Amino acid sequence: MSITVKDVEHIANLSRLILSDEQKVKMADSLGKILNFANELQELDVENVAPTTHSMPLKNVLREDEASTWLTQHEALSHAPDQESGQFKVPAVMEG
Repeated sequence: MSITVKDVEHIANLSRLILSDEQKVKMADSLGKILNFANELQELDVENVAPTTHSMPLKNVLREDEASTWLTQHEALSHAPDQESGQFKVPAVMEG
């Protein structure tokens, strides 16, 4: 399929692009090559090819979910510059 310079001008107008005459010719050639390649792909026999979402098999590499020891509330608050009622106290972000 060939793309004409007029087609490129129309697409550029819809895209609000300003192209020089040289760019229009180059874009027509590039878009034509892309469409020709897409047409080649349409000719492939994929009848017995299973649909996939990725070209390579994916595998989760997550670690096992194991319980571990964490800081107690007292330990966590021991380094807090300010605390109140067992919670970190921070300056107000929004004024009321």
